[in-house]
Amino acid sequence: MSPARLPGTPRLLRALNDRAALELLLSRGPLTRAQLGELTGLSKVTASQLVERLEERGLVKRVGEQAGGRGPNAQMYAVVPTTAFVVGVDAGPQHVVAAAADITGNVVGRADVTIRDGDDPMKLVHAAVIEATESGGASIERVRRIVLGTPGLVDPNSGEIAFAWDLPRWQRGLRAALGADLERPVAFENDVNLAAIAEADSGAARGVSDFVMVWVDRGVGLAVVLGGKLHRGTTGAAGEIGYLPVPGAPVTREVSRRSKGSFQQLAGADAVKAIAKEHGFKAANAADAVRAAIASGTDGSPFLDELARRVSLGVAAAGVILDPALVVLAGDVGKAGGMALAQRVQHEVAAITVVSPRVVPTEVDAEPVLHGAILTGLDAVREEIFGSTA
Repeated sequence: MSPARLPGTPRLLRALNDRAALELLLSRGPLTRAQLGELTGLSKVTASQLVERLEERGLVKRVGEQAGGRGPNAQMYAVVPTTAFVVGVDAGPQHVVAAAADITGNVVGRADVTIRDGDDPMKLVHAAVIEATESGGASIERVRRIVLGTPGLVDPNSGEIAFAWDLPRWQRGLRAALGADLERPVAFENDVNLAAIAEADSGAARGVSDFVMVWVDRGVGLAVVLGGKLHRGTTGAAGEIGYLPVPGAPVTREVSRRSKGSFQQLAGADAVKAIAKEHGFKAANAADAVRAAIASGTDGSPFLDELARRVSLGVAAAGVILDPALVVLAGDVGKAGGMALAQRVQHEVAAITVVSPRVVPTEVDAEPVLHGAILTGLDAVREEIFGSTA
């Protein structure tokens, strides 16, 4: 008796082949039908049928010809960029920055909206999203996903902002209100988590499945990636290292003073500026002070050594619990410190704990939170569109 045939198997195979072809066109396109067949392992006939199917759905189009072979020139195909759009949003205490990207990941529009006291968060995000979309030549109806990065806690269950200490009006209910207002799916994510996604895609953590990002900026934070996936914790508080009790800073027990956690007081931007000043480096902000210290050569070493000792307390705490292969220093201060700070932190962590992870500075040039938001949106939208082609 022959084994029962699984219903829908040909349909599933077509969908898998279509998805593989679309991913290849995104990463290596434009490609000919023959090239798609070679890269996917499909026959010429099957590859041709696949391309025709994707053309009919409006997902790919002819973009030119490949000359040089025998017979007629082969047609080249690419994903249609306007198939869908996503919008990434980085919400900080002073600005809401939004960027619209087409399904290929190309950023086509941008908006920067200033936050003023008393501004309605929903109106701010609405304005930024619409401006970024329209400046990119798209309509809001073509946007399939909006991903917003925010400081503070995002509840993994509801997807709502649970707590954002420097955005007091950005609280629970905002995600649902934005979704209803824009009539688009809206997702919130912690800003440092999004920066870690960008780091894994095109930064120092490329190809690393287990790593930790330590964010040293206006606030301090941490993102944990295990097995290639973000670890958010039960309530979304995984990585809120600013509240870590550490030697040299008072432990805060009052709920009203949660914005001044122990490690935050020791290694946040205000603390960095203060110790820089003590060592003779006055600057408009903490990152500039760090850059000045590095530029001064040996004169800046005492300040950098002290900063490394402080940062290493947070890195060491994460290290002995997670034992990561890599620690990335990011945020304005972490980026400004470069290898000069990263090497000092690596040395100090190895000296005070039983682990010795490699510590490196971020390699994402600019706007890692916005970059991570766009990547997150693209992953979801491509899954929706590419995963349902058959």
